[in-house]
Amino acid sequence: MEHEPSAAVRLVRDFVNTAEPQLGTDQLLPSTASDALQQLGLVRTDARVDDVDLGLLVGVREGLRGILLEHAGHDLEDATRGGLDDLLRAVPLTVRLAGETPVLVPVQDRAAHQVIARVLSAVVTAPPSEWARLKVCARDSCRWAFFDASRNRSGRWCSMAGCGNIVKMRRAYRARTGRDDLRLLE
Repeated sequence: MEHEPSAAVRLVRDFVNTAEPQLGTDQLLPSTASDALQQLGLVRTDARVDDVDLGLLVGVREGLRGILLEHAGHDLEDATRGGLDDLLRAVPLTVRLAGETPVLVPVQDRAAHQVIARVLSAVVTAPPSEWARLKVCARDSCRWAFFDASRNRSGRWCSMAGCGNIVKMRRAYRARTGRDDLRLLE
């Protein structure tokens, strides 16, 4: 299967990837969040993200990362799912039926609510076969969201040449030496 994911799946992937755990970078910071969300097309150009919005957005992003980790075959803790559900319940949304595709719209005109409405609209309109292929890297220190384009949906790493190779080298080292202290591959 060699195809690009739908725009809906790309939007969710890009939202989750506003943080890169491996590098310790995060675009959802007070100084960068508005610009990052505007570049993703998730808020109007005049939108400003306050601290309350940031907390909500980071919580939803990390909850989605947990869901995508589950897509990759990992167990999702009930607390993660419950925490995401609690955050989403705090965002009143309605459905706009005008146009080709129904979309969720926020009841309140808050930047975080605009973002969450657009991201959730993408989740519910994404083709189910593609939604299931949206995963996060199985490497603990990475957790980068990626679209699994493998034929049998068995992709586990964002990049076989990067994270996949490192994980396999660590396993081989551990099997050969009985130790797990290969620091070069962290």
